[in-house]
Amino acid sequence: MDRLGSFSNDPSDKPPCRGCSSYLMEPYIKCAECGPPPFFLCLQCFTRGFEYKKHQSDHTYEIMTSDFPVLDPSWTAQEEMALLEAVMDCGFGNWQDVANQMCTKTKEECEKHYMKHFINNPLFASTLLNLKQAEEAKTADTAIPFHYDPPRPTFDSLLSRDMAGYMPARADFIEEFDNYAEWDLRDIDFVEDDSDILHALKMAVVDIYHSRLKERQRRKKIIRDHGLINLRKFQLMERRYPKEVQDLYETMRRFARIVGPVEHDKFIESHALEFELRREIKRLQEYRTAGITNFCSARTYDHLKKTREEERLKRTMLSEVLQYIQDSSACQQWLRRQADIDSGLSPSIPMASNSGRRSAPPLNLTGLPGTEKLNEKEKELCQMVRLVPGAYLEYKSALLNECNKQGGLRLAQARALIKIDVNKTRKIYDFLIREGYITKG
Repeated sequence: MDRLGSFSNDPSDKPPCRGCSSYLMEPYIKCAECGPPPFFLCLQCFTRGFEYKKHQSDHTYEIMTSDFPVLDPSWTAQEEMALLEAVMDCGFGNWQDVANQMCTKTKEECEKHYMKHFINNPLFASTLLNLKQAEEAKTADTAIPFHYDPPRPTFDSLLSRDMAGYMPARADFIEEFDNYAEWDLRDIDFVEDDSDILHALKMAVVDIYHSRLKERQRRKKIIRDHGLINLRKFQLMERRYPKEVQDLYETMRRFARIVGPVEHDKFIESHALEFELRREIKRLQEYRTAGITNFCSARTYDHLKKTREEERLKRTMLSEVLQYIQDSSACQQWLRRQADIDSGLSPSIPMASNSGRRSAPPLNLTGLPGTEKLNEKEKELCQMVRLVPGAYLEYKSALLNECNKQGGLRLAQARALIKIDVNKTRKIYDFLIREGYITKG
């Protein structure tokens, strides 16, 4: 018959009795043969031999109680937990309040016991260190959420705006969620001659304000746990994962708050591994289709395939010469490109077309701040113009304000307001005109 502790003073924290469904009070009984889940009985049901399904009255059992010493013979386990809870509630050093909350020990006894066993006890400190090291070793190979402390940009800088005005030293934003929640309390004043109804209404307003503060803190916790404020995390992810995995991350990011940061990172990592395995399987299927049965032959096949691609690229040389020979700049670009290919380097200069210079690839908006504020057409514009969403929103706001002041806006005025490439300004101006955001002056 063992004596085990249940470290909680609140009976509602303990499981109910399986016999009478009442809250268990120490000591109570745990069946050593039934479970999981554990089978608990109160002393009254145990003494009358209660039996239920597979549980029989002759099963071995354990007595669950916290009425035994742990660190000091004069302190029970229940009193140890009560002391820790009182220090947590009242604060370290407020020993009189701690003693009042415990009710079983004096102020001097609480202070002496806490300082001896929880502050100045080297064995206790080494045990905590070992537990911490064991926890770090346990989670060393698992996906860890990104807790990198972001940089501290200057106020109202571009990086500060990209981070939504986040201030790392204070862990606050310049503009909080539900930023004007405090306005509802500015005129409330509790006076003694308030009626019961008026007092209840004022308390209801305070409760509503508390719920809004809880929602604000909940959102901050999600941002902090998942590292959403840190741009470096998404930049590293963009270099690490292929586009298919990045698209999956962008789609599943809205569900991250449900599963937690570690589980969400494990989910993305598992899909990245699945993508790599599928690509490897596809490569092996290509080998099998070609009749290859061992990896030595596969290396030869890859070498010959690369050689064939290079030969095919060289066979197009004459047609490209004939196509670009009339354009001296295009011809120079083509010669430099061929020199890179012949030297084994990847071509660094894109080929020019008859219509002019080839445009750059669309900008990837994954993880960039402000993307969620754009509609589909605005996202397409930012991708093609290669403009980050935060800058586009600033330019759009400036053009809208100027249009409202002047009653219309000309392209020359837009170019004077936006100090960027004139072609990009023209595309933004035409887009806002076409979508009806501004009117021509």
